[in-house]
Amino acid sequence: MSAPTLYIDGDACPVREECYRVAGRLGLAVVVVGNGSRGVRPPPLPGGRIVVVGEGADAADDWIVEHIAAGDVCVTADIPLAARCLAKGAKALAPNGRVWDGDNIGGALASRAIGRSLREAGVATGGPPPLDRAARSRFLQALDGLVQASLRGA
Repeated sequence: MSAPTLYIDGDACPVREECYRVAGRLGLAVVVVGNGSRGVRPPPLPGGRIVVVGEGADAADDWIVEHIAAGDVCVTADIPLAARCLAKGAKALAPNGRVWDGDNIGGALASRAIGRSLREAGVATGGPPPLDRAARSRFLQALDGLVQASLRGA
């Protein structure tokens, strides 16, 4: 099996540098996808590139889902995008190190829907905590594990 491609849901990804480090060590192609609303520098890797999509709520997500393949890895905090990647046989990982899989994605989608309903009702639900050292370490370990599993064909 060939090396997986690492897709990064890029405009607000807080772990791009960590992704580049792992990709460089393992020789992975990296594709950072976003709408260009934030200046993102190209990945400093031979197989790295940036894809700028048009405006639209799901334009980056749609591009990733159209191009991702089984065994590839998507780094995203977007739970619906993670679910769509899993449906294509790819792997998905949140920036906090949470690995999305068939056992937890359904509950995460349901929790997201409940949170949206609460926010629409005016309840302050807060956002995710900032990434600390421990979360970055979990992310690096999880990313390495997912890529190694893809390389083994698991």
